[in-house]
Parts: sequence; structure tokens; C-alpha cells
Amino acid sequence: MPNSSHVRLFFLSGLIETMNLRVALFSVTLLCYCFIMLVNVAVIVTIILDKNMHEPMYILLCTLCINGLYGTTGFYPKFLWDLLSPVHVISYSGCFFQGFVILSFVCSDLSILAVMSYDRYVAICRPLVYHSVMSKKRLLMLVYNSWLTPFCVAGTNMILTFKINLCNTYIARLFCVNWVIMKLACFPADIVVNNIIGNVTTIIYVFHGFVIVWSYLYVIKTCVNSLENREKFMQTCVPHLTSLLLFVVTVLLDIMHTRYGSTNLPQALNNFIAIEYLVIPPIMNPLIYGFKLTKIRNKILGRIFHIMKLVKS
Repeated sequence: MPNSSHVRLFFLSGLIETMNLRVALFSVTLLCYCFIMLVNVAVIVTIILDKNMHEPMYILLCTLCINGLYGTTGFYPKFLWDLLSPVHVISYSGCFFQGFVILSFVCSDLSILAVMSYDRYVAICRPLVYHSVMSKKRLLMLVYNSWLTPFCVAGTNMILTFKINLCNTYIARLFCVNWVIMKLACFPADIVVNNIIGNVTTIIYVFHGFVIVWSYLYVIKTCVNSLENREKFMQTCVPHLTSLLLFVVTVLLDIMHTRYGSTNLPQALNNFIAIEYLVIPPIMNPLIYGFKLTKIRNKILGRIFHIMKLVKS
């Protein structure tokens, strides 16, 4: 049995059963990744260039899209390379780095969504103090913490996982992630501390969930008797709730499947469950906000029409 000190490569076995379709998979995956890049960059650039959108709601949306690009870049380039390669391996350090990127992406997404829910609570329930509560200084602090805390959490988890003695180098998955690497430990006692830190991490992000639920309970209560607030809720809160639902469902589905799922499922279905949160939210978030928020929609469509005019002329 290999000790972690002697492990140099991990073997990713998630693609073994689908290699006869690798050309088609490569084409679809490349198209998907290019589309993710296009729609997220379009929203980010639109918000950055338009000074009228330098408001908390749009800045937080920009942050969410940047995080989507960060997380997907940790997966798609390596996956595309594997689709063209006959051997699917990843270096020891590369596996841990990918695990860090994916874990920090997931944690950061939930942190940003929690801040967005708090922003909507203040905007709808306490509009008179909105600009003083969500000042530039506080907004920057919230954005900073929504990235710093996940980086610290992911770094701590990966450092502890790095110290585990591993007795297997085969990962039945398309990519590396912390809770899968832990399954390769030689002895259950090796991951006791990891489980404790993992439970602490879960508690931290369950608290984020309580913040979101608390915010929207107050928002819904405030919107019930006010037509103006109901319109504001439909315009700005529905996209956020949709993004939140997509993210939570896809991540929980993967975690529950990893811990309690059947081992008899087809590999293709296992792969789909594993990568849902790296496909659906990064595509849907900019589309949902881009179509729902009038300012962004009008700016993007205006730029498209302007480019079309230039091409025709």
C-alpha cells in the first residue's frame, strides 16, 4: 500500500467508461466552458464599465460571477485535457490545489449569496438607512471576508488532508475534492481531526444559511402588504433566490451522493451529479440576472446591437 509520502500521481477513473464518446464530450465541454466565460465576463465588464451600476447589489453580482469563473477554471481546463489524453492522472500537488480551488469556490459562493440576502433585507426592510448600512467601506469588508474566510477554511481543510497517510491513489471521479481525498486514508483514526474541522466548516456555512433564511423571512413579511416592495422583491430577490436554490441543491446532491449514494449507479450519472455545481450555477447566474435586472439587460443588448451595426457597416 502506498504511503502519502511516496504518492506522486492520482489516477482519475471517472472517464474510463465514456472514452468512446470523448470527442463528443470534448466538444460539448469546450462549448459549455466558452459559454460560461462569455456570459460571466459580459456581466462583469458591463458592471465595471457602467458607473451607474457601482451599487452594492451589482458589485455583489459581479463578485458572484468572478467567483464562478474562478471555480470553473479549477475544473474545465484539466478536464478538457483529460478528454484528449489516454491516461487520466493528476499530480499529488495538483490534486490538492484543485481540491483547494473547488472547496474555496463552493464556500465563497455561499458567503456571497449570504451577503446578497443581507443586502436585499436592508434595501427592502430598512430603506431609510440603506446607504449608511451598506456603505462602500462595509461593502468592501463584506466582499473581502466572503473570499478570505473561504480561502482560510479551504486552506485549513486541505493542509490537514495533506498530512493524511493515503493507501489508495485511485479517485473514482473526474476531479479532486477534499471529501473524496479523505476516503483514501489508510485508517479512520487518520481523519478524526479532519472530520472535526469538517463539522466546524459545516456549522459555519449552516449559519450562513440561517442568515439567508432570516433575511428572506423579514423581506417576505415586509413585501406582503406593499405593492412597491412586492415589485422590488420580484425584480431583485427572485433572481437571488433562484441562484441560491440552484447552488444549494447541486452542492447538497453531490455531498449526499458522495456520503450515502449507491455505488451501483452508472458512471455517467455519477459524473453528472459530481459536476452539476460546476456547470449549472456558473451558467444560470449571469443569465438569470442578465435577463431579470433591467439595467444589465439593456446595457448588454445595447452593446450587442452596437457591435452588429459596426459589423454591418
